[in-house]
Parts: sequence; structure tokens; C-alpha cells
Amino acid sequence: MLKIRPATLSDAPDLLKIYSHYVSRTPITLELSPPSLEDFRERMEGILKRYPWFVAEEEGGLVGYAYAGPFNFREGYRYTAEVTIYLAESAIGLGLGKRLYSLLFEALKQREIRSLIAGVTLPNVASVRLHESLGFKKVAHFIAVGHKFGKWWDVGYWQFSFQEAVEAESRRVEVAGE
Repeated sequence: MLKIRPATLSDAPDLLKIYSHYVSRTPITLELSPPSLEDFRERMEGILKRYPWFVAEEEGGLVGYAYAGPFNFREGYRYTAEVTIYLAESAIGLGLGKRLYSLLFEALKQREIRSLIAGVTLPNVASVRLHESLGFKKVAHFIAVGHKFGKWWDVGYWQFSFQEAVEAESRRVEVAGE
């Protein structure tokens, strides 16, 4: 049975295992080598001080996670967060990404976050599809800005606005009620 819960620092070894796959084998993250467990724990600790982090657990093992962090460290950006999600290979394509993100987004709304940013190394059809299915809109495309595996990678940015989503839902309800 799948359970989604807030992350704790004791989850770090399992989360690092999921993340290390992406670092070592894919351009999805442009980090070149997996962080040490101590570094990963420190990252988690810094994020958990202000932002939510959720994990998906299945039969005692972690199969995915999603968290938010600062989009920019300048105080004026405090109502905008960058979101990140990673799934174990066995959990891809099962709808878990949407479930993790929906809990994360609710928690961010409670913290008065108004806008979400997601960076995607391109090409990545699955990530683009996930974000756009949740209402993210592509707002930037940087060409050949990341280098990994001897190749240059583009990076796109998608944005989601809670205010725009509320207004769109309100318009949809008004039209349906006419």
C-alpha cells in the first residue's frame, strides 16, 4: 500500500539512492556526481526549515519524493518556490508524480506561496507532460546552458500561479452555471 508522508532526515539514505540514479545516469539533474550522504542530509535540513518535502513509501521502501525550495534567495521572491520531484524507476508512469505534487502544492498554498517554478533539462517529455498537465506554462527556454556526459543540454522553465488557477476555476464555474 502506498503512503505519502512528510520527509524526515532519517529518509536521506533512501532519497539519496533515488537521486543518485538521476545524477549518475541521466541529464535530468545537471549535478555531475552524487552528493555524499552528509551533504544530502544538510540540503534536506536547510529545505525543511522553511519548505515542505514529501516522500512516497511503498511496503517500507521509498519510491519517490517531491519538495520545494527557494526560487531565489532575495527576500522579494519569498512568495515563489521552485519545485522538484524524483521517482524511483519502478514508480514512473503510475500517477505518483501528480499525487506527490498535489500534496506539495497544498502545503505551499498554506505557506502563502503564490507562484511555482519548475526547471526541466530538455528534452524530457515525461516531465514536461507532468508539469503541463498540472497547469504549468512554459516561460523560458535556455539553449545549451548545461554540460553533462560530453553534451550540451537546454533547460526550460515552467511556471504555475495559484492566483491564475483560482481565477481560471472561477471562470469555469461561472460558465458551467450559466
